[in-house]
Amino acid sequence: MAAAPPARALRVVLDPGVLVSALLSPRGAPARLYLLWLSGEFELVVCPHLLEELEGVLRRPKFGDLVTPDEVEEFVDVIRRRAITVENPVIAEAVTRDPGDDYVIALAQAANVDHLVSGDKDLTSLGTVSPPVLSPGAFLDLL
Repeated sequence: MAAAPPARALRVVLDPGVLVSALLSPRGAPARLYLLWLSGEFELVVCPHLLEELEGVLRRPKFGDLVTPDEVEEFVDVIRRRAITVENPVIAEAVTRDPGDDYVIALAQAANVDHLVSGDKDLTSLGTVSPPVLSPGAFLDLL
């Protein structure tokens, strides 16, 4: 009897807010997710726009006392090198209250990921959307 093929790793988009929290709050659920990703528990999918937003947010003056420019550069570089990078998505329609969030949904859909992980209430309250939007804690429970 032939062995079953290995299960495909979950493909996931972590929105920029989750990634920011992963760096700034090392004991929180986002940081645990980041470490699980680094250990190969799931595949992280990003696009250039997400990486630019992440770096821009982390370089804001209000975070200057929490992380150094070198830490920001190293964090973003690890994600850039190890994540699956796809093209910036085409946004077909407005889905969220904040048009700035629509690209995250479009990215998740275009990349055919299994889950979008976000702490943003505008995204987590969308209801039945594909892929499912989970909070960091809910995604941890799933793993």
